[in-house]
Amino acid sequence: MNRLWIFSALAAAGVATSAIGADTATIRPGYWESTNKAQLVFTQVTNEKRCLTAKDVEKFQQGPSNRHYKCTYPYRSVGGGRMSFKGTCVDKKGRKVDVVANGSYSPDRFQITANLSGKLAGVPLSATFSTNAHRIGDVCPPPPPKPAKK
Repeated sequence: MNRLWIFSALAAAGVATSAIGADTATIRPGYWESTNKAQLVFTQVTNEKRCLTAKDVEKFQQGPSNRHYKCTYPYRSVGGGRMSFKGTCVDKKGRKVDVVANGSYSPDRFQITANLSGKLAGVPLSATFSTNAHRIGDVCPPPPPKPAKK
């Protein structure tokens, strides 16, 4: 269940942090703040700030994903301020999660809700994850300094 939880939270966050652009066709790069809500047995809400770059746009157009799962979306629609994805993600051990995600976007705002379903040890599980994000600036702050080695 923990891997499903991690995947789901990262999938929702990954989509929210990977769209760019200069017009209403997509969102703009810059510094973004998001609120992420995960509902699986219990509800967890997290907030994060993240820098979006131009190279993130392809991820956005391909659908929710992260480094733990390989995801494919046979159905994908992004345009006119709306987005929709339907597909499957599989982890390295072959565990499968079905994903249906829908949302909206503008140059400075973003919202997506992903519904996931799968099985863990033969027990059906479902979860809902959502992200609401807004752009807070053109310039990203510098990364924090790395701790000095002793």
